[in-house]
Amino acid sequence: MIVAEAILGNVNTVSLNDRNTDALHLEWFETGKRVLRRSTAGGREIALRFLQESPLLQEGDILWMDEHIAITVTILPSLAIVITPATMADMAAICYEIGNKHLPLFLSGNQVLIPFEEPLFRWLEARGYAPVQEQRVLSNMLRSNVLPHNHNSGSSLFSKIMQLTSK
Repeated sequence: MIVAEAILGNVNTVSLNDRNTDALHLEWFETGKRVLRRSTAGGREIALRFLQESPLLQEGDILWMDEHIAITVTILPSLAIVITPATMADMAAICYEIGNKHLPLFLSGNQVLIPFEEPLFRWLEARGYAPVQEQRVLSNMLRSNVLPHNHNSGSSLFSKIMQLTSK
């Protein structure tokens, strides 16, 4: 069994020098796991042991290499809500509301992607944001540091964001 304890780079930035690749297929929600055991597309058993901190594996991350093979991450497409905000104010409102529900957010160009949930899809439709349901690779998850906040104050974070975007 192969044990990977660190991300060695990404195929977009590291030369593989004619090595063949063997894909480790992961669902989007598995990309943040610290400990995971799977088989690659080529049948190699691999154990991920990221003991220092949780990784946020990206498409093309290299988990292991020898002189012939590189094991790389492939994130499987999944059903997603895709929104293309028309304005920065819409972007702020959408991201705030989704973040307030503690759902993961992904960015792809100028689009916001969220793992599909029917109630959220209907809510976004009702608010006029024109969400679309598509199979997409959910990569580039936004990480955030949540600061303590008071829901009873007169000036919310949302109102401050809206004030900044309306100027």
